[in-house]
Amino acid sequence: MDRYAQVLKELIKSAGLDGVSLLSADGLPITSVLKPGMEEDRIAAMGAALLSLGERVAEELNIGNLEQITMKGKDGNVVLTSIRQDIAMIALAGDNVKLGLLLMEIKKAQDKLKEII
Repeated sequence: MDRYAQVLKELIKSAGLDGVSLLSADGLPITSVLKPGMEEDRIAAMGAALLSLGERVAEELNIGNLEQITMKGKDGNVVLTSIRQDIAMIALAGDNVKLGLLLMEIKKAQDKLKEII
């Protein structure tokens, strides 16, 4: 197992996620740990679209480099986090996950990934 996947598995275990994927800015999956039935390519493509839009909004509003996008829906949460300028991580969580804990665990994983990428 590669080192990236190990970090993602640790994140899933510590935060109780449904899945997490590391993706390139152009929408290609780098590595993912997802529940059966989740489509890695589709998640990476949607994550890249969110990343691109978020970067444009951050630039237009002069708020600095994009660090994170958080979406909350009735049945779950999606957190997109920048790892490097060209790499992001998308975490998928059910509605039972505590958002504060999730963000803390994502930050830890983000720091680990920055060290090894």
